[in-house]
Amino acid sequence: MNNKAFFKLSYGLYVVSSSCDGKDSACIANTFVQVTSEPARVCITLNKNNYTTSLIENSCVYNVGVLLDDIDMDVIRRFGFQSGKDVNKFDGIDYEVDCQNIKQITEGIAASFSVKVISMTDVGTHIMFVGDVIDCKVINEGEVLTYANYHNKKNGTTPKNASSYQADTSKHGWRCTVCGFILEADELPEDFICPVCKQPSSVFEKI
Repeated sequence: MNNKAFFKLSYGLYVVSSSCDGKDSACIANTFVQVTSEPARVCITLNKNNYTTSLIENSCVYNVGVLLDDIDMDVIRRFGFQSGKDVNKFDGIDYEVDCQNIKQITEGIAASFSVKVISMTDVGTHIMFVGDVIDCKVINEGEVLTYANYHNKKNGTTPKNASSYQADTSKHGWRCTVCGFILEADELPEDFICPVCKQPSSVFEKI
């Protein structure tokens, strides 16, 4: 089986946020899809290890922002390659609060959807949240970011928690356990910093 066939599927890229008991977090995902138009129903599939996933499980609400093609990679690093358990991802960045009191960034997104969860399905490593759209709006008419362009134009990598993550077994060296970046080298310098997620050499593993 050639797993590269999965890369031929078309995806967008989104920032998914939630709030529960005064705690806020968000993550990057590529699994947001429309289920039906009447009612306006959608679903998102997130890794069980994501802090955002636990907030959605407890609050049953989430917001999805559709990323623009020209989104700064620093925004993707902020929300995609660190845990909301450790940092306040909304600190120092512009955001607004939607009709369900969920934070969502205001720059770099084309549209946003506020969703109320109606069902959760355990699909193994991930949970699928199906929900009804409570509110949605267009924010920017610019071109949206596809998952293909994230890799091809922005040289983006896929973190292990992502639904589409696949380990690259063709390379040897050192792999960042946070974002998947691979440094092809025999030795890893102690002061090496990952060029993608800015993590130190201590998070790298030998492959």
